[in-house]
Formats: sequence, structure tokens, C-alpha cells
Amino acid sequence: MASSVSSQQDQVLVEASSFVRILTLNRPKQLNALSFQMISRLLEHVVAYEEDPNVKLLILKGKGRAFCAGGDVAGVVRDISTGDWRAGANFFLKEFTLNYIMATYSKPQVSILNGIVMGGGAGVSLHGRFRVATENSVFAMPETALGLFPDVGASFFLSRLPGFFGEYLGLTGSKLDGAEMLACGLATHFVPSAKLPMLEAALCHVDSSDPVIISSIIAQYSEQPSLKEQSVYNRLDVIDRCFSGKTVEEILSALEREVVHQRDGWISATIQTLKKASPTSLKISLRSIREGRLRGVGACLVREYRMVCHVMQGKFSKDFFEGCRAILLDKDKNPKWEPSRLELIPDSTVDCYFSKVNSEEWEDLKLPTRPKFNLPPYVIAKL
Repeated sequence: MASSVSSQQDQVLVEASSFVRILTLNRPKQLNALSFQMISRLLEHVVAYEEDPNVKLLILKGKGRAFCAGGDVAGVVRDISTGDWRAGANFFLKEFTLNYIMATYSKPQVSILNGIVMGGGAGVSLHGRFRVATENSVFAMPETALGLFPDVGASFFLSRLPGFFGEYLGLTGSKLDGAEMLACGLATHFVPSAKLPMLEAALCHVDSSDPVIISSIIAQYSEQPSLKEQSVYNRLDVIDRCFSGKTVEEILSALEREVVHQRDGWISATIQTLKKASPTSLKISLRSIREGRLRGVGACLVREYRMVCHVMQGKFSKDFFEGCRAILLDKDKNPKWEPSRLELIPDSTVDCYFSKVNSEEWEDLKLPTRPKFNLPPYVIAKL
């Protein structure tokens, strides 16, 4: 029993340095994928640190070549396979609660994104005040290839990217490097990885929660990287023309019109990526991001929890289980989606994902109350 508790604690390493606490995600062989135990430990710590007057700054980083590759969804599928979809729902309930507390945290969080930042990894970092990318950063929200949708509050942060870039990222799962993350606003700073030890040492001397002071320290080690010539961010005009469509079908039609005029390999690849994704996932993802433009982060997470419970229940589609089988378990990369085509999914089915779950003992996500008088302006703006 003691070894089990120890192993759970070892999944999140804790360091204290004066007024600073450093949390390190420590499952490097699993690319720091978030287990239920990790989420629970993170939640326990961030709640305690917010109440502790001796803690003024939180630093979050990952061990190894990843910051965090996402939630341990393969583990969620294994739990659900025992016969109770609520086991999976409980994972997301705790994860979304952690996301909300981080998004509305009264103290600055600095996330060091030196490696892979995907799915759930974005949820525990991008909601924080400072997001430091490096030349090793790789961001993506690849959920539509898994039969899921961009969750962890992604409908909030993707919908606030320039133009319709968030729709592009959320539907295609395309990867961004550190320079692109900075350019679009997912990262607040870019620091070469060689300078990270110096940055961390400087931050550990902080005796303040003032974001201006912390930003000035990070800026001393920051650089302004150039975008690569073939960067997708240089195609924002095409993305805006196409991904502004009201439906996934309109988006695909717009891309197909573009490829006739431009003969651009990137557009053809984007079309193929969308056609390989789960049609159900594409439709609910687009609706979610569009609704996210008009909602605060809490409302986005409540809606996403409804959606993920419907996905776990599998009443309207079992694409999530098929996607996990094809991509994560059997790894044949050949999922058989059902329904198999966009036109087979009526709006009434999409509507169902946004409704309350018809199940005994099910409740909407109840987020903790946040005292507005104690929150900085940049947090209040998210509510």
C-alpha cells in the first residue's frame, strides 16, 4: 500500500523554493500523459498553494521530452470497458475542475512548454497566465482523429485565437511549433531551451505575484523567433476564408474550391485530414468552438463536460472507442467511423451532445465558486 501511494506521489514531483512552488509532471515514458492520480495530485496542490500566503508563484513543467502529451485516454477506455461509463466521466470531471481553477487562479502560473503539449497537456498550461514555448515545443489538439473533440476548455482558448485559426487547429489537429505558438498567442513568451535553467533560477527568487514583475523576468531570457517560410500561420488568409464556414460541409467545399485555383499541397492535405477524422467529432467540435466564442471559460467547461459524458455513454456514436482502438491500442490507424459521412449526421443528433445527459444520478459539472474580489483583472476577463 505504501509503495502504491509513493508511486502516485512520484507522478507529480514537488519542489519548494522560497515563495515559489515547482510541480513537475513525472511520467516521462508515457510522455507525461495525465493519469487520474496525477490530476488529483495537481488539483490538491494548486488548491493548497492558492490558500497559502507563502506561495506567490507556481511553475509547471514536464520531465523528459514532453511537457504533457494529453490525458491518459487509453486508461479511460479501459475503465469504461468494465461496464460503467461514469468511471470515464469522473476522470473528466476532476480534470475540468483542475482546468477551471488554473484558468481562474489568483496567483501567476508559469508553464514551461519544452516539448509536446497536446490535449490535456494544453488544459493544464494554456489557461495559466504565462506560457513559455521553446524550439522543442509541439502543440496540437488531435481529438477529432480519436473520435473525441477539443476539450479541457479548448472551446474557450481556441475560439480566441486570431480569425478562424482556432477552428482550423481544433478540426484538423494540426501541429504548431514554438514560434507559431507565440505568433498566434497560445504562448506568451519564447525562451531557448538552453536558457531555461537560468530562467527557472531567476523565477525562484521572486517575492511577488505581480504579473508585470514576472513577465519582465521572463522577458530577459526571451527571443522573438521567426516563422518558417512554410508555416501554416502564414496561410491565415486562406484559413479564414475556408474555416469561417458555418458548417463542416461548407468548410470542406471552400477548401475544395481553393485547391482548384491554387493547386496547393497544403490545402489538399488539409482536405484529406478532415476526411479521415470522425465526422461526428468534426460536427460537435465546430459547434463547440463557435459557442465558445460567446462564453466564459466556466460555461465552456460545463458544456464540454456534457459533451464528453455523451461521448463516454456512446449512445449516439461509439467513435471514441473505435478511435482509441485504431490509434492508441491496435495502432492500425484505420478507424471505422459510424456514422461514416457528414451528411448522415443531422443537426438534431449534434444538438443531443449539448443537452443534459438522461441518466440517473448524472449532474452537470459544478465548478467551485471563485471570489471575484481576490482575482486579478486578466482572470476576471475570462469569467
